[in-house]
Amino acid sequence: MSNERPLLRQAAAALALALSCCAIGGAHAAATITIVNTNAPNIGFNDPTPVQPVGGNSGRTLGAQRLIAFQQAADIWGRTITSPAPVRVAASFEPLPCNADGAVLGSAGALEVFADFPNAPKANTWYPGALASKLARTDLATPGEAHIRARFNSRLGLFPDCMPGSGFYLGLDRKAGDQIDLVAVLLHELAHGLGFQNFTDESTGEFFLGIPSIWDYFLIDTRNNKAWINMKDDERRRSAIGGATLSWNGERVYKVTAQVLAAQPNLMVSGMAAGKAGGSHDVGEASFGPQLGQNAVAGELMPVVDQASGSGLACTPLSPANALAVRGNIALVDRGACTFVTKARILQNAGARGMVVMENTSDPVSPLGGIDPAVRIPAVRIDKATGEQLKSVMLRRSRTSSGVTASLGLNPDKLAGTDLVRRIRMYSPEEYSPGSSVSHYSVDTRPNQLMEPAINTDLLHDVIPPHDLTYPLLQDIGW
Repeated sequence: MSNERPLLRQAAAALALALSCCAIGGAHAAATITIVNTNAPNIGFNDPTPVQPVGGNSGRTLGAQRLIAFQQAADIWGRTITSPAPVRVAASFEPLPCNADGAVLGSAGALEVFADFPNAPKANTWYPGALASKLARTDLATPGEAHIRARFNSRLGLFPDCMPGSGFYLGLDRKAGDQIDLVAVLLHELAHGLGFQNFTDESTGEFFLGIPSIWDYFLIDTRNNKAWINMKDDERRRSAIGGATLSWNGERVYKVTAQVLAAQPNLMVSGMAAGKAGGSHDVGEASFGPQLGQNAVAGELMPVVDQASGSGLACTPLSPANALAVRGNIALVDRGACTFVTKARILQNAGARGMVVMENTSDPVSPLGGIDPAVRIPAVRIDKATGEQLKSVMLRRSRTSSGVTASLGLNPDKLAGTDLVRRIRMYSPEEYSPGSSVSHYSVDTRPNQLMEPAINTDLLHDVIPPHDLTYPLLQDIGW
């Protein structure tokens, strides 16, 4: 999932975009969101391929069902935001980058940005067009132009080189199963267009045309408690790739975070041999197996060693020695070579009580993906540094005991995806990810949030508390 940069290069000036077709109607509530179909005949929203109604979507062609799903998402946002100026979305389905294993689902962003308009809350600051029009109480967009440009992948799941079998689910009932819920994707991308995005160049730290975005006032680096608005270019660049060190310092989000987010999944390490590895460690929880709860699952931590390098992948049935080591204990394995659910099944079959996967990159902790109802043991991911520390204190273990106890549970004093003072963290991987870094929430929120950089299967079609923190952030910037 990604956001698009604005095409505008000057406040209150426009770069024309040719639009076709006509308005398709909008939500009639707190705000009117109008979809402008930019697809040519027989393409995208106009695709005449016959389909059967699905999940409350009564469309009889592929194009009609896509449009109905889009209208559903527009109606949800239209009931949520308020604006005297209608919001126009130039939308299309078109080929986007994809291969057999992954794809860009969609992208969206503001077409124009504005500064120093009437009633602007902050001077010399960029605001996305739809929000600027709300605040100015008049439509600031160039006449005939949209406020948001949105594109979605027309080939997803329909071709062997574009995630075959994993296409968009066009129903409105959240029963996507193994498919990708289009309404959730649309809600995500519309949020980007409404302003859930930064216009500062995160790869260089440079303000857009030398002017900060409203977004920059709320980003704060937890290492020095310094806001982006007060940083130099290179400080912002380094902050965008700082790992789990970038947070959102907005009052609206902060006030409701505890209503939405659950306790942080946690690995507690103790025991006579724990040494420097002892204490509490954040983990990424698995989407499969039982969720962690207040009643922790505990056992001695034992590493699997099935590679010449001394690592353990657990991608094939365990040797008798490894099976003996993990039986009744928590198994530590390395990431790689096979899926997480494969590792979990193999460890479960060997009698392990739980699985801890050590990351093989320096990225922050993130959840473990996968689906397998047969997995009955809890599984988590730890970062590489924690894994190396744990391995080092277990070097002198016996065949059946390490002297290190692992307890998989929850940390009641910390909310998932937040910093030490309970501000929600933003996505800032150690390697810059264009379109994703900084303009999304961290991937370790619990429950999963709409504005993480990838769409999760458990998302509700909701953008407000107590389920979601998307709208509170938009309120922080002015909605």
